[in-house]
Amino acid sequence: MMFDGWGMGWMWLVWPLVTVGVVLLVVLLVRGLGSSSGGGQGQAPPPTSGRPPNRAREILDERYARGELSDEEYEERRRRLSDDGGR
Repeated sequence: MMFDGWGMGWMWLVWPLVTVGVVLLVVLLVRGLGSSSGGGQGQAPPPTSGRPPNRAREILDERYARGELSDEEYEERRRRLSDDGGR
């Protein structure tokens, strides 16, 4: 046979490529299944309105929910945030 020895010579290139291909396929499958599972880790929930999220209002609501603010303090600060346009 004319090609004796050539078949094994190419294996040093083929097997690493096959291994890299299998690893990439597994990584892509895991990422695809992970993102479609609905876990939502690392992703912010979509805003409920057309306005951007207002972090100051969120902090105010959290402090009120923890009982750090009285009803009067909460209403006053909420009114101020609304008057400032949430800035």
